[in-house]
Formats: sequence, C-alpha cells, structure tokens
Amino acid sequence: MDSEQHDSGQGGDPTSLPSLCTQLRIDILEMIHAAGSGHPGGSLSAIDVIATLYECQLTHNPHEPDWPDRDRFILSKGHGAPALYAVLAHRGYFPRARLSSLRTFGSELQGHPVVGTVAGVEACTGSLGQGLSIAQGVALAARLDGRDVRAYCMLGDGELQEGQVWEAALSAAAYGLDGLVAILDLNGGQLDGHTADILPLGDVAAKWTSFGWGVRSIDGHDHAQILDALRWAKGRDGMPKVIIANTVKGKGVPFMEDQVAWHGAAPTDEQLEQALAALRGEGAP
Repeated sequence: MDSEQHDSGQGGDPTSLPSLCTQLRIDILEMIHAAGSGHPGGSLSAIDVIATLYECQLTHNPHEPDWPDRDRFILSKGHGAPALYAVLAHRGYFPRARLSSLRTFGSELQGHPVVGTVAGVEACTGSLGQGLSIAQGVALAARLDGRDVRAYCMLGDGELQEGQVWEAALSAAAYGLDGLVAILDLNGGQLDGHTADILPLGDVAAKWTSFGWGVRSIDGHDHAQILDALRWAKGRDGMPKVIIANTVKGKGVPFMEDQVAWHGAAPTDEQLEQALAALRGEGAP
C-alpha cells in the first residue's frame, strides 16, 4: 500500500466532527445500555479528543492494523473502552454491528481493551497507571528502529494519583522522547467522587512543566482547539508533550454531566431514551 493509503487519519474534515461525535456518543450509550454495565461518564468526556485524533491526526490504516509505521494510541484509562470501540468501528477496524456485543460472554469487546481481541487495540489497559509506561516503551522502540512513529496515551485525572505515571513522566523527559504525547482527560471525577475531594491534583500544568514536558491546556470539547494542540504536539523538539484536555464527565447528556454517579452505571430504558433525545436535539430531559 502506498503512503497516502496509510495516512488514513490525516487530512480528515474537521467540520464533520460535531455531527460525528454526536453519533459516537449515541453508540456509546446504546452499547452500554445493551450490556447493562459500563462506564459512560469518562467515555463521553473523552470522545471528542479520540475522534479528532483518529479522524485528523493519527497515522494508521484500518485495513493493515499491524503496519509497523503506524502511530499508536493507548487508552490508559481503559474503562473508557466504549469510546475507543465506537471510534474503531467508525474507522472500519470492525463492523459497527458488533458494538452491541460489548461485555457479553465471548465477545471481543471486553470491558477494558485487550490486545489480540480487537484490531486497533494496542495495549491491555484498565489497571490504572500503566499506559504511559507502555507508550514510552513504544516511543523508545520507534527511536531505536528509526521510525517516525508517535505514541499517544490518554490518561484520566484520577489516574494521576498512581505513582507509576510520574515515574514514566520523569524518564520520558530524561530520554527526550518527543515521539510521546500524553493526553489528559481532565473531567474532575473518578469512581468514588470528584478528584478535588479525594486526592486533589493541584496545578496539573505546573506539575507536568516541572517534570520537563511541553504543556498545552485546551477545551477538550472544542474540536478546533483539539486539532491545533495535536498538531503542536507533533513537533520534534526533544521534549515529550502533554495535552491537558479540560472536559466534562458525561458530556452531551445533561443529567449525566459532572455527575460522578455516571462513572460506571448503565442507563435504564427510560434514561437512554432521554439521553438520546438530548443528543439528537429533541429537547433536554
């Protein structure tokens, strides 16, 4: 295949992202509802960033998922798997009809990403704190192999309470890994409550800066800002980059927004109907 075919995530139409993300949010809610379990809050907060990455920036090819020169996206906050699955299905890694099998016995769409089950999944994640180390290994390997490959890693803000994240942050800066891009889904919530009430993170941008990273803070639901930050992060200047995406947990569904109870709960039939109506512009619940 030629390079133009491989670069299927570059040059996408940014103007289509709002309508695409609405449909992806619908897919997320429908698959979690069908499963009767899952994590809607953090999936809805992350979807704008993940969709923009795959549509407009990531170098990848759904028809050749193991292409050596592809960029890698590692969802360290593995409970956000419904968002990743929705995007992978949209991009053609597997048929969209399979989304309804989320979390069912024998399905390749497990509750957290598992390598070898779904084309496009790059790492087994969900045991929080490990994804950045995996992505760092990918970036180091690419450097050793002389490949112009970037490793993108999305973390949750509650995940920053894991010490391994900061070990990886220190070593990535020490190695000057400018092929590594961390993306922080800063939605302010985690399983048991708001991060500010459980273990406050303080000035997140200042922390990453002090660890030797290039830092950009954005509105994680503004597609233009997301794309601009992704283009900035692609620069080769001897520094790893982190994009701090300020997001809203449960974004797009009014009764879910900033409600940590929706971190890991499936909507009922009535709640799904209300949520879909809100997303389709048929009136708020």
